Amino acid sequence: MKILIATEKPFAKSAVESMRAMIEHEEYDLRLLENYTDKSELLEAVSKADALIVRSDKITADVIVAAPNLKIIVRAGAGYDNIDLDAASERNIVVMNTPGQNANAVAELVMGLAVYAARNMFNGKSGSELKGKKLGIYGFGNIGRLVAKLAQGYGMEVSAYDAYVKKSDISDAHVTPIYSPTDLFKENQYVSLHIPATPDNLKCVDWPLLKSMPQGATLINTARKEIIDETAIKRALRERDDFKYVSDIAPDCADELKEAFPARFYATPKKMGAQTAEANFNAGVAAARQVINFIQNDDTTFQVNKKK
Repeated sequence: MKILIATEKPFAKSAVESMRAMIEHEEYDLRLLENYTDKSELLEAVSKADALIVRSDKITADVIVAAPNLKIIVRAGAGYDNIDLDAASERNIVVMNTPGQNANAVAELVMGLAVYAARNMFNGKSGSELKGKKLGIYGFGNIGRLVAKLAQGYGMEVSAYDAYVKKSDISDAHVTPIYSPTDLFKENQYVSLHIPATPDNLKCVDWPLLKSMPQGATLINTARKEIIDETAIKRALRERDDFKYVSDIAPDCADELKEAFPARFYATPKKMGAQTAEANFNAGVAAARQVINFIQNDDTTFQVNKKK
């Protein structure tokens, strides 16, 4: 059984060592493809792989075609829009993610961005505090729940909307349930986004939502850039001198916004949510464990694509 770890941006050395120990203990053959710069290297490497572990690497249909023996792909992380799920399903290849392994890292970044925005990007001018402010969480999964706990520690009033989470479960977390995105934006000075870039969510954060936010509004995005209507973001920054946008995913118009609104817009140089040593290790080890459980026990607990 050949297990390939293919990563343009490698796992930490300690993570790879632990993954290797787990995989080789089961007498499987581990192959590493790290820091590759050309897709042809990936196509060659997957040609003999039975299992594949990746990070943000693009696993497109042609990669899947090049891997005739492939049975499982595990994305070490929560998001999986870098994998062609339909192509995998056509081949009866199981695709999994590792939910929750990066959650704390992302949640801490959310609060860091909130503080950064509240203090005017540390530009030396007087800012504001988070205590007593209202935070709305759009998407109450693993990350959203941790953001709520951290924000409560700052003394913020926290509410959340999630179409797929019971209102009672939100209440049980000592968070106020909200019944629509419209109300979430209208009632909260801070809104933190934690929804996937599904077809229904593309550009869902639009001008009516941004316009409705209270005075001193701040939008925090550590999800996906595709859920943002960039025209609306430009308009909000242009027409609302109290509006700030801080993001872990640079929009296509990032350079334009940085030049025009340096005191009210910030985007990280690259996606940093999961870029901690702990998250890197946890996600890698979880991915290796899930591959082994699938091979040995047909465990598909974290499957994200459709079963044929």
